[in-house]
Amino acid sequence: MKDGARRRRARRLGITSVVVLALAGMNGPWLYRFGTDRYHQYTIDKPEYKAANGHWDVVQFPKEYRLNTIHAALLHTGRVLLVAGSGNNQRNFDAKKFDTRIWDPVKGTIKKVPTPADLFCTGHTQLANGNLLIAGGTKRYETLKGDVTKAGGLMVVHNENPDKPVTLPAGTAFTGKENGRTFVSKDPVLVPRAKKVFDRKTGAFLRNDPGLGRIYVEAQRSGRRYETGTQDNYRVRGLRGADARNTYGIAQKLALDKKDFQGIRDAYEFDPVAERYIKVDPMNEARWYPTLTTLGDGTVLGLSGLDEIGQLVPGKNEVFDPETRRWHYTKGVRQFPTYPAISLMQNGKLFYSGSNAGYGPDDVGRDPGVWDLRANTFTKVPGLSDPNMMETSGTVLLPPAQDEKYLVIGGGGVGESRLSSRRTRLVDLKKPHPRFVDGPLLDKGTRYPQSSILPDDTVLVSGGSEDYRGRSDSNILQARIYTPGTGRFDRVADPLVGRNYHSGSILLPDGRVMFFGSNSLYADKANTKPAPFEQRIEIYTPPYLYRDARPSLSGGPRTIARGGSATFASAHASSIRTARLIRPSASTHVTDVDQRSIALDFTRTGKGISVTVPKNRNLVQSGWYMLFVTDDQGTPSKARWVKVP
Repeated sequence: MKDGARRRRARRLGITSVVVLALAGMNGPWLYRFGTDRYHQYTIDKPEYKAANGHWDVVQFPKEYRLNTIHAALLHTGRVLLVAGSGNNQRNFDAKKFDTRIWDPVKGTIKKVPTPADLFCTGHTQLANGNLLIAGGTKRYETLKGDVTKAGGLMVVHNENPDKPVTLPAGTAFTGKENGRTFVSKDPVLVPRAKKVFDRKTGAFLRNDPGLGRIYVEAQRSGRRYETGTQDNYRVRGLRGADARNTYGIAQKLALDKKDFQGIRDAYEFDPVAERYIKVDPMNEARWYPTLTTLGDGTVLGLSGLDEIGQLVPGKNEVFDPETRRWHYTKGVRQFPTYPAISLMQNGKLFYSGSNAGYGPDDVGRDPGVWDLRANTFTKVPGLSDPNMMETSGTVLLPPAQDEKYLVIGGGGVGESRLSSRRTRLVDLKKPHPRFVDGPLLDKGTRYPQSSILPDDTVLVSGGSEDYRGRSDSNILQARIYTPGTGRFDRVADPLVGRNYHSGSILLPDGRVMFFGSNSLYADKANTKPAPFEQRIEIYTPPYLYRDARPSLSGGPRTIARGGSATFASAHASSIRTARLIRPSASTHVTDVDQRSIALDFTRTGKGISVTVPKNRNLVQSGWYMLFVTDDQGTPSKARWVKVP
């Protein structure tokens, strides 16, 4: 090469170096992030990383099938029911646009299902026949203080006539005897007849206890001049004679305060085979944010929620009978905050961990304890740490369910509080005097933690946020696996999508876990940009699915009676160490009282294993279950669906 050519080449290289250095100076952070992101992706895709930490994949539906998933339930067909209702979107509610989807996580197909009512913030549980019971939902969206233009609130209508009930239509006017203001009902109301009270010893008549009806009323005109500040008795316009004397209203303050969401009475069964909703008898009480818990006899307890006037249901709990498809009240009253985490115990009583989704007084129904539903007695369980931060906490019955140990995870302060807890709490209900003790600390205070029981007797805990609804960019992109035997959390691969309010997780029949939803208030740290609803699904594949092989499980009956045994084929029978029945999840608002993993006794046969189902119907409720076996490495089989009648 000639000297001139060498000089020109050196000059070009020098200029190029200067340009690269200049670009690096201007874009250094971007180049650094680009390189870091590429290296991180390379690291998490390595087989050895997946085998130790698992892996996350994001699923994005085609645009026309996306929805704001609020509720999800695994069906015995292997498909997943995704319910949005109006999806926390007032425009959808006003347009009566209510959404449901059926998603097949194996085939990747998704189907729209007609939705009969606004099932946004409903309750749900698995029934013995394989259907999903869904009850409650949204009658009216909240109106924030400042947006309320007409004074309104609760009117309690009294009927002192013991001979007949009173029905008042929507539009009934109530005029105050002292304040002279008139308020109009928004809905019809049935007020039951009064109850005659007699002396127990002499049989003498004492009094009539009036029948009571609750109704939301509103001023006829806008403005503060129509507010009331004190209690008043109200005359019911349009009534005459004895009806006018016996029927009247009593209301406390009727004002321009915030008006909360209102619930509905509607109830449905979702049929997984026909893939449609079936209307059943409505509840006695309207409920928004209720919990449904299956009892040992196959009936379902419905409790809590906001009623048709936006107030916490006043302790009136009720039971659904799947045989008659009708509801009846339970004995006495007991009040809980909305979406209380209440689970069935092996002795037939109910355990309330204290976890809830908020709404309701901060001093009513917040203490954890054991509830004897038949006697309506409640025994508090002491020792709970951070008791003032139980809203948006998560509760899971640790595997196996026979041990009756619960893990309570994180939580936050009442309402929109910035407080969040790093605590986990453990309680062993088999001890003579159960008491909470602290478990391992979380890295950060965590609201809305999602948790799913895995087939290998561990629990996956992921996501959540430090602040209310992810405020101040506080989503927690971390996941851990809790091992009950060691009492430890082990960090695994970080999720790719932040999840907080309106999120949840579901164990799938192949051993993976799906995550759905998230409803952040803001998209930025400064809390200035409203955040869109998170419509993407995310799938976590645990480390146990990156091993060389998994045990096989095939054949066997579709039905196994409690106390009965059944034989299944397996080419790996000699290596099988555990057999578990896992009840399919029905999850919303960090509440999933359905999930439980039940240990089965088993023996090895010539070509497989024979499993035996426990006899206790409070432990093994009737319905469909996933049967998993795990080998000596802790690797699970794919599930076989079996029904316990």
